[in-house]
Amino acid sequence: MCAAIADATEEQKRLNDARVAQIPWKKWGPYLSERQWGTVREDYSDNGDAWNYFTHDHSRSRAYRWGEDGLGGLCDDQQQLCFALALWNGRDAILKERLFGLTNSEGNHGEDVKEYYFYLDSTPTHSYMKYLYKYPQQEYPYANLVETNRGRSRNELEYELLDTGVFDDDRYFDVFVEYAKAGPEDIFVRISVHNRGAEEAQLQLLPTLWFRNTWSWGLDDRRPSLSEAGAGVIRATHHELGEYWLHCDGTAELVFTENESNAQRLWNQPNESPYVKDAFHAYVIAGRRDAVNPARTGTKAAARYVCDVPGGGSATIRLRLTASAQNRDHAFDAFERTFADRIADADAFYDRVVPKSLSEDKRRVHRQALAGMLWGKQYYYFDLERWLREHQSHPLLGAARNNVRNAEWFHMLNADVISMPDKWEYPWYAAWDLAFHTISLALVDFDFAKEQLLLMLRILYVHPSGQIPAYEWNFSDVNPPVHAAATLWLYKYEKALGRSDPRFLERSFQGLMLNFNWWVNRKDPSGRNAFAGGFLGLDNIGVFDRSAQLPTGGSLEQADGTAWMAFYCQSMLEMAIILAEYDPMYEEIAFKFVQHFMWIAYAMDRRGEHPDEMWDEQDGFFYDLLRLPDGQTMRLKVRSMVGLLPLCASTVFEADALTRCPKLLELITQFRQRYPELLAHVAPTDAGFIGHGDRRLLSILNKRKLERVLGYLLDEKEFLGPHGIRSLSRHHLDHPYVLNIGGLDYSVQYLPAESNTGMFGGNSNWRGPVWMPVNLLIIRALMNLYGFFGDEFKVECPTGSGRHMTLFEVAQEIVRRLTGTFLRDADGRRPVYGGTDKFQNDPHWRDLILFYEYFHGDNGAGLGASHQTGWTGLVAPLLDLFGRIDARSVLESDRWRVMAGVVGQQDGQA
Repeated sequence: MCAAIADATEEQKRLNDARVAQIPWKKWGPYLSERQWGTVREDYSDNGDAWNYFTHDHSRSRAYRWGEDGLGGLCDDQQQLCFALALWNGRDAILKERLFGLTNSEGNHGEDVKEYYFYLDSTPTHSYMKYLYKYPQQEYPYANLVETNRGRSRNELEYELLDTGVFDDDRYFDVFVEYAKAGPEDIFVRISVHNRGAEEAQLQLLPTLWFRNTWSWGLDDRRPSLSEAGAGVIRATHHELGEYWLHCDGTAELVFTENESNAQRLWNQPNESPYVKDAFHAYVIAGRRDAVNPARTGTKAAARYVCDVPGGGSATIRLRLTASAQNRDHAFDAFERTFADRIADADAFYDRVVPKSLSEDKRRVHRQALAGMLWGKQYYYFDLERWLREHQSHPLLGAARNNVRNAEWFHMLNADVISMPDKWEYPWYAAWDLAFHTISLALVDFDFAKEQLLLMLRILYVHPSGQIPAYEWNFSDVNPPVHAAATLWLYKYEKALGRSDPRFLERSFQGLMLNFNWWVNRKDPSGRNAFAGGFLGLDNIGVFDRSAQLPTGGSLEQADGTAWMAFYCQSMLEMAIILAEYDPMYEEIAFKFVQHFMWIAYAMDRRGEHPDEMWDEQDGFFYDLLRLPDGQTMRLKVRSMVGLLPLCASTVFEADALTRCPKLLELITQFRQRYPELLAHVAPTDAGFIGHGDRRLLSILNKRKLERVLGYLLDEKEFLGPHGIRSLSRHHLDHPYVLNIGGLDYSVQYLPAESNTGMFGGNSNWRGPVWMPVNLLIIRALMNLYGFFGDEFKVECPTGSGRHMTLFEVAQEIVRRLTGTFLRDADGRRPVYGGTDKFQNDPHWRDLILFYEYFHGDNGAGLGASHQTGWTGLVAPLLDLFGRIDARSVLESDRWRVMAGVVGQQDGQA
């Protein structure tokens, strides 16, 4: 993205035009949600049961207040005008307008989408996008999926759509939706339907255009309009957006209605208008001609195509959404040429982005991962001031109700395009997910990645106390503080490619300072520099629900929470040292973080033997510490990711890093003289501070601790799985950790797949599976430590194998296992799809990659949310990094320095 413009691809030029000339190439994109129903925003219940208040069954009939959802759709960046696809196979009881899935209470492992859809391609400006939806020709088994899953226990597998038999004999349609921009506000749409069955089958397609309902809630009564503007043309008129035209090629019947709730169906109340949101269901399926507006106007319209597709054949329809009036007879003259050009642009862009050394299969995974990241954008609108007023729970306005979630966030106004974890299962941003998203997004769009990090620090997002919002179910929950590390990654990566942005770094630093102080003031209740952040995104990893009151009473000091804060200190220190080049005042601020890191590291393991610290000298591992009401303490001896995260708090400094900051060096020297016992215990090596290339290391683990923790990390009977680092040691399969309290047993056992408990809804599991984001942090730490220890320091990998590797080679081995999850093995099978034969063997399925939430700890099968490309998309930067460097050149590689976070003379420079 930083190549000279003359040498840039066409897509890179569009990105530059969007940034420099403000040409709105990103105004239109895949910003529709895939599930607006069942969200907190749409919940106006008395009990906060969002899933049951606004159900899938209601979604076709009830107008949304805060956003829209659709199938393979797009909209403008304020979600005023929306476009998506509706389908009918002639058998379903409803149109297929949106994706179906189970609610939290219906699934035996929590909520879960029950559809097959794939993000195949996208450029960062969305000048070209491609999406695939697989639609059965038989009746969609809605009731079967609900009833069967609801009847299964947590110890049974989920019942999937393929299990129902509706795809047997290939009786389904592959529906491809492609978008190609002829200009920033001129978009061609190609919908291609392929009948994979042997017999002819009919499919009705209804490409639908509609306005988000902004007029029914008493805030703005200006109603936009859709109307027929000639044969096959729909005109859209909006008081802010202006005018657009949708041209529909071929023989299409235009139908119109209003995006208004069907009160008669929902609540047995009279409708204000005879034309309502679900009119097309009644018109197409029940044949009710009175359901649509004969005046051919409204706020929702569709072009109805009836396609008889021969067995093994295909059909294509063409549309054009444009902000400029077109001669209908020539509206599609440039259609094929535009698609050919945009596809060529996308190929040229990814040829530049993807390392040449990657195999065809790796390139496929890399590109689809980034496509998923780009399709994962969503317009997110939530005005808490208004929402709390409507719930009569605004704390400053005499709240009549005090049990409504997020009341303390009344300042919040979110109205932006945001990268989502999964637009069906998690159609709301999550702070720590988002930080990891930006690492992948930086491969293709620095500007968007940086905007996303800054967004969470904006005054309309961050709490006045400094807390970064977690997610809409509970903005006050606590996510790991990884924004500083992501900020550094982006800054260094961009600088390594030739474009420095210290202003971005400084803007981030100011907001992060406020957040850091919130952590210190709110999450260190004892003042011991031992932190208790709550669940910290690791859900059920602990003995108890770490967000709830402990059954023992007392308090919990968390090894992961404390390690996260040590890592936070290091990231802020690095940022301050970089900023000190522009303003020397940052040297004293940098010392604040050196000092705080030392206190935190010492709190985890003070000099001497103490029963109230997290490091267990006998085991050689870190554990959470339980402080009981009577003052006694005990370590909760669960070998989990909690005890591995201290490894991640390590930072390497080049020899010149401190000499360029004389005031900081003076303060550190003084600190060493005053507190020799701290340095003696947390010093990075037993021999002293100097490492390979005269580098320095700041780390919780000295060399002896590092060797002991790595012994667990690299043991295949413990954490090292065939597809990455497990979240819980496999040791606990046969040796569960059990704690008896008041006659009740609280246990933690290794579970390689889904959870068997109801904790956190039962749809998350940190008791065995592999999770991509924490694996990335471990890989970063290993490469960082390699920069300090060099080639002389080797460890056995796997433990007990007799093979010894440098820490770089260990990182390389973990990446090989992680990325191998998605790649074809020697038998041509992708571990991510486990034993699902359709995905493993069918040519129309086998190269379609899904990036799941987490992965089976023993066989790599994908689990949880099926489209959580948000952080599983990290496979792309891992393929990228290890596709560009090898063991022979790693210590001289700029990309290694970015990945490892080395601070100093070559910091981020090409």
